[in-house]
Parts: sequence; C-alpha cells; structure tokens
Amino acid sequence: MKKNVLIIGAGGVAHVVAHKCAQHNDLLGDIHIASRSVEKCGAIVDSVREKKSMKVGGVIESHALNALDVEATKRLIESTRCQIVVNVGSAFINMSVLSACIATGAAYIDTAIHEDPLKICETPPWYGNYEWRRREECAAAGVTAVLGAGFDPGVVNAYAALARDEYFDRIDSIDIVDVNAGDHGRWFATNFDPEINFREFTGQVWSWQDKQWTSNRMFEIRKDWNLPVVGTRTTYMTGHDEIHSLSRNLDVPNIRFWMGFGERYITVFTVLKNLGLLSEQPIRTAEGQEVVPLKVVKAVLPDPSSLAPDYTGKTCIGDVVKGVKDGKEREIFIYNVADHEEAYREVGSQAISYTAGVPAAAAAILIANGDWDAGRMANVEELPPKPFLSLLSTMGLPTRIKIGDVDEELVFAGKVQPAKAA
Repeated sequence: MKKNVLIIGAGGVAHVVAHKCAQHNDLLGDIHIASRSVEKCGAIVDSVREKKSMKVGGVIESHALNALDVEATKRLIESTRCQIVVNVGSAFINMSVLSACIATGAAYIDTAIHEDPLKICETPPWYGNYEWRRREECAAAGVTAVLGAGFDPGVVNAYAALARDEYFDRIDSIDIVDVNAGDHGRWFATNFDPEINFREFTGQVWSWQDKQWTSNRMFEIRKDWNLPVVGTRTTYMTGHDEIHSLSRNLDVPNIRFWMGFGERYITVFTVLKNLGLLSEQPIRTAEGQEVVPLKVVKAVLPDPSSLAPDYTGKTCIGDVVKGVKDGKEREIFIYNVADHEEAYREVGSQAISYTAGVPAAAAAILIANGDWDAGRMANVEELPPKPFLSLLSTMGLPTRIKIGDVDEELVFAGKVQPAKAA
C-alpha cells in the first residue's frame, strides 16, 4: 500500500487536489505541495487548514521546486518519502516529473498530455510522441503511471470504458461534449492556464473518423447539443488528449471532441491569433527585448484561480455513445453536471478546476489502495472504470446516464445498477 502524496503545481487544479487528498489523508498520509512559487503552495496549505479539510491530523507542507530539474524532484520525493506524485503543473514538465518517479519508484499521475513549449499540435497520436515511448521504462521499474486522470481526459475515458463493458456489443461513435454554462463576470478570461488553453486551439483540429486521423481548422465544424440541465449549447469540434488514447485502446471508428465556446471567446481568440499574439515562438521588440507573445497574453489575463468567488452556473461534460446492443441500435449519454458555486463553497475553487482535480485525487486513492496500482503505464480506459467512477460519486462528481427518456444517477455496487428515477 502506497502512502504520502506529492502534488506538483500550485494552480486551481492543484488547489482542489490538495483539498481532496486532505479529506482522505487517513488513507493517503502526508501531503506535500511543490512549485516554483512556494507562496502559492503556502496559500493552498492555508486554505486546506482554514476549511478544515484534513480528515485526521497529519502533515501538509509546501516546498519550492523547479520540476524541470529531475535531480531536485528526485530529492524532494525521497526526502518527503512520497510514494505517489500527482503532477498538475504545466504540461511542459510531464517528462521531467515522470523521470523522477521512475528513478525513485514513486507512482505518477497527470491530467494532461506532455507538450514541448516550442511545438504546437504535433503529429497524432499525441501520446505516441512522448509518454508511450516510456512504457517499457515504467514496466521495467514496476512504476505505475496513470496518464490523463483529470475529467477530460480522464473521467470521459472511464465513461467510454464503462459504455464498452456494460452498454454495447459494438460502439460506432463516441462524441465527447464539454460545456461550461457558467459565468465568471469578467469581460474575458480563460478557465485554466491561458497559455495551455490557447495552445490547444491554434493548431490543427485532429479527430478520429472512419478509423483514421482527420484534420480540420478550429471553429470550422459547429454542432448544437441539447444537454441535461444546461439546455441547448453551441459547441465546436476541436482536438483533445483523450481522442489520441481512445483511438488506440478502443475499437471505435469515430471519436470526436466538442467544446462549448461563446461568441466573445471566438472573437478574442481570432483577433489574437491573426495579430500573432498566440505564437509560442520568441520575437524581439524594438527595444531589443526577447518575448514570447503567448506568454505576454497570459501575463495580462486574469489568473484562472481568481475567478472562483464570482462564478455561477454549471458545467456538463460527458460521452454521447452510439452503437449496437443485443442486435438493436442504441444511443446513451454518460455525463456529470458540476456547480461552480457548490465547488467554491466546498474547496474554494470554480467547477472547471474541481472537475479536473477531484479525479486526480481519486486516482491517488485508487493507487494507494491497490485498485489502480498497475506497476506499468496506463491511460484511464485501460484501468477498471467502476472503482474510479464509484469513488468519484462519493467525492462530489456523480455519474449520470441518459438512455432515451430515462435519465438517472448510476449507483456502483457490484454490477452497475441505475438508481431509481426520482
């Protein structure tokens, strides 16, 4: 049984992971939070204490760390005796943190795919460019590395695995739909790291269609979805991490990702891109100073964690799955609805951070209790979905399923049984 957790990162998602690990510290043990800014780590520690999130008395400490420094990360893992590392820092540090985990034997969890800061939208499948190349290292060291254990990627991967295991004999398509129907009251802001947010949408849009990679432009393909709770929402097909693993691990010919965008976001994004302000490549100003335009944009936008106090409304994220069961065509929607104000009351975050952070903490618990301690690298859909989704239901992210006119919360007790309609 593994104990003691090192959380790398000090943004909104790390804030949630810390609170949720604290709520289960009787199982997880000591909690350590590390990033370049020890002040931000300290603020998270203070928040955990103020909200009395620690289930039992124990250690919660902050540390300064440059996670690109593998040796420094190794020393911190060893000095804190952490056996589980939850990496929710920048997507640029994944390989460095993974190296430190392989060297020390600590389990590794992340919530997003690795990125090279000088490259955008690399050749699919994206996991094949970095993470999957290190599967043999993990297996040889007996190190558990769970990739993409946020919500999307993460929970939506588990939804796809559950659909395969329980609801279909053959799946023809999976459409992952992510809609934030909330309002933060700012004229413009991104819900997570602006640099990572914009990078997602400046390259090609890759989808998996007819068992091959298909490229489109951002905002080229639009679709309106009528969703539970949040109603009809406009989304656009975009590329996303989970398509790249699901296309490899599930025998499904069509896998697409749809994200909701308002007209203001599209307008601002288009202007910034056309002006060259979303470029990741350094430029030199007339004064001779070298700057990265995208980093300048990030610096002038609100910190996503600052949005939480004023956020209202809900999110709706899930999988629309179509296929055949018992010789009949079937369509289901497996999903979760999260509330921004409820997330803020519980842990002081907005729902975007909440939906990403709770699953990462759940993955740490499943590694600690052995359910997911696989001793190898795995994407979420390669691991048993029921323990994960069952645990999430107790941690604030219940799973619902809509089949035809029936819309119910799933109750995970042995074989999955839908709850009775209200």
